[in-house]
Amino acid sequence: MKPHLPILALLPVLLQAPGPAAAAPAGTVTSHSQGLHGYIGFGHEKLPPGGGYTAGMGFYAAVWPLVDQPLAGFQIGLPSSWIQPDNSDNRNVPLAPEGTLARTWKERGPTWSSVFQTVEGGLGYWARTHFRYGPPKFSMNGTPQCYDYEVASPGWSFFYSDKALPDHRLGIAQLSHRLLIPPDALPFQGHPNGEFLGYSWMALPFTDPDPGDPPTGDQSWTCFLSAANFSGPIAYYIPETWSKIGKLFHEPFLHGRGLDARPGVMGGGAMEINTVPRFDAPDAHGTVYSKLPKLQWPVDADGRAFLVQDVTYYSKSALHDAFKSWRDGGPACSGRFDERGAFKPALTTRTTRYDQAGRKITGVERAFDTRIFEGNVWGLQWFTNRVAANGVFPQYFRQAGEERIAVAAAEVPEETGLIAQEFKHAATGAPYTSPAVGAWASPGPKRGPFTAELADGSVVTYSWYRFVDQPSFQQYNWSAEKKARLQAFVEKLHASWPIGRDYMAPPTRGRRVALDPALLVTPPVGLETGYVPIVTRQAAR
Repeated sequence: MKPHLPILALLPVLLQAPGPAAAAPAGTVTSHSQGLHGYIGFGHEKLPPGGGYTAGMGFYAAVWPLVDQPLAGFQIGLPSSWIQPDNSDNRNVPLAPEGTLARTWKERGPTWSSVFQTVEGGLGYWARTHFRYGPPKFSMNGTPQCYDYEVASPGWSFFYSDKALPDHRLGIAQLSHRLLIPPDALPFQGHPNGEFLGYSWMALPFTDPDPGDPPTGDQSWTCFLSAANFSGPIAYYIPETWSKIGKLFHEPFLHGRGLDARPGVMGGGAMEINTVPRFDAPDAHGTVYSKLPKLQWPVDADGRAFLVQDVTYYSKSALHDAFKSWRDGGPACSGRFDERGAFKPALTTRTTRYDQAGRKITGVERAFDTRIFEGNVWGLQWFTNRVAANGVFPQYFRQAGEERIAVAAAEVPEETGLIAQEFKHAATGAPYTSPAVGAWASPGPKRGPFTAELADGSVVTYSWYRFVDQPSFQQYNWSAEKKARLQAFVEKLHASWPIGRDYMAPPTRGRRVALDPALLVTPPVGLETGYVPIVTRQAAR
């Protein structure tokens, strides 16, 4: 199944080829942003009909340094997935209201279902990351309102601004009382080189459905991580995050159609190659050559890069049902995903199509191609372009007509000057800052502030909030009874679910990557359960 594309992949400018330009002298090097675009992805066999495998999805993805140095204007997602509400019963009614950003993308009509709401994010490098340190990071991301805005942490958007989201657009509730979730995403320990991070999204009923205005379902899409030094749920999207769009735009048709209420549609996954810088230069005959940054994957002795394994889809019997029973006074739920509610489909893949500024790229498949390896593992098989223990994406291309053809460095004429060109390194961004008023201040934190120094060169400031007092909940006029019930249940969860338990099953092969240990915190005395560490600032050291 083809993955659904996040916002940056939809920007029309990325798909437009430039017009003809006047011939430049040999060796005139120009810098551009549209160096490479494509989706290196996998799909899978159809899920069993009637199995209900729409309540969760997850896998283990490899973590490695795709580039040697943090680069400016560079964005590539490592293997990630997309989840959308199932609106397949709607054939012609627009889900994107007039006035939303997605509604301007006419090619997504007539329903705009693919750009209505998503849970995405994952591992990657993003152009607007503020603090780069070499390896990738992990970030959640959701698009509740037709890509008008995105929600990636308990306080911030997806790197678009150093200012926190407005109170009424906060959408993620921090659940873990042992892990910091900084706005610039989660870094890793040391120098990962092919170890695996497990992550899953599970629709869990922290609260009951609400028939009010707007009607809201009970699905809290909850992110679970499985790393060498941390396992468990870290945060969830509050159901109202998805349901509010119908009320805001006065469109009753949208009630009950969001991720709070609908089954999740979860296709395959992909590396989204989005924004890659390039240099262009002509040779003495006017033929244009281009250069990309060095992109690398760790490979074994047989040239194999193992990228994704243990892809699993879940029904409500995997966790939802036991979780709800526990919440309502039944037997304790361990949080472990029940394999009886899991399905591991056979994966599929196909050769990727790449383009450079809209021009088709050819010849990459001679260096490597996608593969499904033994054990239902998706990855890449290298044939050439191997340097030490890495497989390297072709760096140089020659324009021929409307195509760009991959060539070896030795085939690039010296007079172009491309070989010596170096790409600009990323600069440190501005601090992320939260307001000192509104939802952040009332009811406000119980204790803090505290600080932690992260591996990405930043310092995060955080305070301990009572779970239901954290900023994301303050926009809702919930009853005292509803808040008390949720608070009591989270206290029970904190007391019962340790960070060393396997909630996801361990990876079939390889080792798990370790998160930056500075992200791990211990609640202060007296706040051991029912309180969460909310990041209020992140700045360079």
